[in-house]
Parts: sequence; structure tokens; C-alpha cells
Amino acid sequence: MEKKTTHLFFFTLLLSLSLCSALDHQTLLLSPLPSAPSLSQPESFSETTSEPDSDPSSLSLPLHHLDALSSDQTPSQLFHLRLRRDSLRFNSLTSLAYNRTRPGPSSGFSSSIVSGLSQGSGEYFTRIGVGSPPKYLYMVLDTGSDVVWLQCAPCKRCYSQTDLVFDPRKSSSYSSLPCSSPLCRRLDSPGCSSKSKTCLYQVSYGDGSFTFGDFSTETLTFRRSKVPKVALGCGHDNEGLFVGAAGLLGLGRGKLSFPTQTGSRFNSKFSYCLVDRSASSKPSSVVFGDSAVSRTARFTPLVPNPKLDTFYYIELLGISVGGTRVRGITASLFKLDPSGNGGVIIDSGTSVTRLTRSAYISLRDAFRAGARSLKRAPEFSLFDTCFDLSGKTEVKVPTVVLHFRGADVSLPATNYLIPVDSSGTFCFAFAGTTGGLSIIGNIQQQGFRVVYDLAGKRVGFAPRGCA
Repeated sequence: MEKKTTHLFFFTLLLSLSLCSALDHQTLLLSPLPSAPSLSQPESFSETTSEPDSDPSSLSLPLHHLDALSSDQTPSQLFHLRLRRDSLRFNSLTSLAYNRTRPGPSSGFSSSIVSGLSQGSGEYFTRIGVGSPPKYLYMVLDTGSDVVWLQCAPCKRCYSQTDLVFDPRKSSSYSSLPCSSPLCRRLDSPGCSSKSKTCLYQVSYGDGSFTFGDFSTETLTFRRSKVPKVALGCGHDNEGLFVGAAGLLGLGRGKLSFPTQTGSRFNSKFSYCLVDRSASSKPSSVVFGDSAVSRTARFTPLVPNPKLDTFYYIELLGISVGGTRVRGITASLFKLDPSGNGGVIIDSGTSVTRLTRSAYISLRDAFRAGARSLKRAPEFSLFDTCFDLSGKTEVKVPTVVLHFRGADVSLPATNYLIPVDSSGTFCFAFAGTTGGLSIIGNIQQQGFRVVYDLAGKRVGFAPRGCA
């Protein structure tokens, strides 16, 4: 009897260890670097077919990755360009956070808004109709900025874009805003035309680029849904900016962003799902309105930053690797201080998640310890933890879970161990920063429907949300 009990004990122990191991690791199916995706046909509906959508309080649009505009580049070249854009994006966002939270008066005529458009670091764009009749243009979607703007004729200086430059003189719904308009006063530093007494805007970027022109209202058309009187910048002087798209749709939390302006129409809700192009042929998408909220989403409250209302700050409490909370990563490392410094934001235009340096080192060391069986490779660009997985089709890797207040987000393996070349090198897709601001990037968001509920002051994550 005692012998049977002993055998049963050891069998139970082995089964327990086996289950624990299965929970602590997951399989990564190795995929190569993705090639440039094809750009679908423009969604340009004629006036005769532009009947309204069945639900005017909701709309859905496909999203295209910036790589679709670089079909002549190899996968390795595309990845290097992405990392370069990402570095510029990160520097711009941290510069904005520092400059806007620093005490002291602002100088010059500038709204001091930094976005992913600078140097082409806007990662996702869609096609939007502008004006009446609508002219369909590619617009970058950016959760890191507020002001909606596009290039307009006549152009004093305009960069090269895929479509013809929008001419407001050919639109019956275009209207300039007077300097006294409440919308004009919402700009950080509005200007006023001495001749026409109409509102002027200028958005300045971290690298010295800018867009300048008339602040106006115009009708935007999303497929067949028309949204009238959206306040936007009609830029006649646009220098050093993104080549390809016509402008930017600001999706930030600020008072001039598209979600804020259309709060009554779409209930201040939107969501997107970004696909991993290495593993899926499905399109990415963005949804506005109540249907943007997934039933399976787990929510974390938004944290207010009175010094900077553009960004989506959330509270990161800790991170687990291999089923165990990482020592040294505590909520105190990511606190937003009374001056508005520090904190964690979630951003669609940043690719690689950046964590404050001490938190990153703890995370990296825990992952290295859990991935000892994998052959190490030299550092690559900003990644200091890489592996030589050449000749393999799949590997076991430690699980990684981000613990937000109220929401544990368990990442698929493809969201943190990614291919970086054509030779089988995969790197841990996190990086450290010496600045106070941490950013949850879009590689870690892949496959989740990320829900932005401004009315409920919360952000949600729904796994497998791109279906």
C-alpha cells in the first residue's frame, strides 16, 4: 500500500511539473521577415452609390501598414527603415512629454504637437474622403497627436504624396474658421490672418519639420459615412514630413482630436486591431463607435496627466516571465509624478516597447534565464538580447504577461521574439530608456483589439481581436 502511495505521489508530482512547464512556456512558430504588403484598391465611392451606412453611429475601416508604400524594398530593408522611424518616433514623443511638462512659457507660434508623421514614422494609414464631393486621400492614424490636418492647394511648399493635393476651393463643405471661434481657441497657440481675420494653425515637430495653414471645418467621408464639420488644418506650407500620405487623423485624447470632436456621433469610442504580417494575411482595421468595444476586452483605467492631455497613460503594475512576477519591476518605476513626468503610454505609432532602464534590465535578465536553451546571437540595432534560431521551425519560449491595473495581458510569442534578418536571428522586442516615459508599442499590441473608451476613461485589450 505504501509503495502504491509513493508511486502515486511521484506521478502526481511529475504531472504537476509537466503542467507547470506547459503553462510557463509557449511555442513560437518561426516566420521570416514580412515582405511589403500589397495596397488594396482605393475605397472611392461615387456620389450615386454613397447611400448612408445601416448604422451611422459606427464605422469600420481597413488599415494599411506604411510598408505598403515601399514595395521596391527587401524585407531586411523594410525592417531597418521601421527601426529608424521608430527611433525618431520615440525621440519625438519623449521630447514632447518633456517639453510640455516642463515649467515655463512657450515661445513662438507653435502648437508643440509631435506626431508619428515626422520623418515618416506614422506606421498605419487608411483612406478617407475629404470635402464635397469627397476626394479620397491616404491619412495616417496617430494616437500620439490631436490635430487633424492635410496638405492643401495652393501649396507654398508641399512634400510628395500619393494622391493629388486637396483643393478646398473645389469643395462645397469647406469653411474657414474665424479667429474668434471656440475651435480656434482650442489650439495651443492659434494664429489670426490679418487680412481675412480667419484662424491659422501651425503644428511643429521634434525634428524642426512643421505644417502651417488655415484652420477650418470640412466634411470627412469614411466609406459611406459622412462626418460633417470636422475641425482640421488645411496646410499650405508643409516641410520635411512624411512622403506618401496626404495628412494625419489625430486620435489622441486632446480637445481637437477626431475622437473628441466626434464624441456625440461615435460615443467617444474607437478600437483597432493590428495584424502580425509574418503570420496573418488578414487586414488590420480600425472601428469607431459602440461596436468598437469587444465583449472579451479586459480594461485598465486611463491615468490623467494634467500637464499633457494628448497621450493615453495607463498603469503598469508589473511583468511576469515564465509564470513568475519579475523581481525589481514594480508600479513605482512607472509612476506619473505631480509634474507630469514619467508614466506609461500606449501608442499605435511606436513599434518597440520601451521601458524605463531598470525595469527593462530586470525583464531582459528574467527572459534570458528562461531561454537558456536557445543559442544566443550578437546584438542587433537597439536589441541586446538575440538568438540564432536558424534551421529551426519552432522553439519553446518563456511566457510574458503585462500586468496593468485590472487587466493582465498575456502576449503571444510572436509579440516579443521577432525576426530581424533573413538568417534566422530573432530578438527580444523590448528596449530600455533612460528617460522617464515608458511606451507600449505596436509589436506588443499585435493581434489584440485595443479599445480606446474615452467616455469610460479606460483602455481595453481583447486577444485574437482581428477576426
